[in-house]
Amino acid sequence: MGTVTLGVSIAVPEPHGSLLQERRAGFGDPAAHAIPTHVTLVPPTEVDQDRLPEIEAHLAGVAAGWRPFAIRLSGTGTFRPLSPVVFVTLAEGTAGCDRLQARLREEAGPLVRELQFPYHPHVTVAHGIAEEAMDRAYEELAGFEAAWTCSSFALYEQGADGVWRKLYDYEFGSGRTVAAVPSQGGAPLRTA
Repeated sequence: MGTVTLGVSIAVPEPHGSLLQERRAGFGDPAAHAIPTHVTLVPPTEVDQDRLPEIEAHLAGVAAGWRPFAIRLSGTGTFRPLSPVVFVTLAEGTAGCDRLQARLREEAGPLVRELQFPYHPHVTVAHGIAEEAMDRAYEELAGFEAAWTCSSFALYEQGADGVWRKLYDYEFGSGRTVAAVPSQGGAPLRTA
């Protein structure tokens, strides 16, 4: 059946998600409109397509046992010089994200994988662009603030065109799965 590239993340809600995506594009990041604004829980992971039902059941099970938690974004950070990334910092919610990503990637689960770097929840606003543009992103978003109650995470699939499309939302407490609806980024690749 082949493989698919999946990711699991917490979507940054509106209007903050679109605002940060537009700012990312404005800094010259060519990936800005291919990647919805998010906090990564499981980074891009290639899996056999026939494992999707098992993965979807795992995600629903984790969500069913999870409780909503607060997330607050405040200011900027960077992984430079180790990695060419500028991000908006999580001032609150890092512990919740860390526990959640560990549960999603647990050793016995279908999304087990080694991470290239230690897990550090953040919202990327510039990646792999000119140093001057990275500096601008770091400075211009230093005063950025947003807060919300995180009550779900989402499963995304990367299309052949490089665009990440949401497949499903998984609600905390119930594990209820909500299929993504078509958006301006294109229709989801699969629906429930």
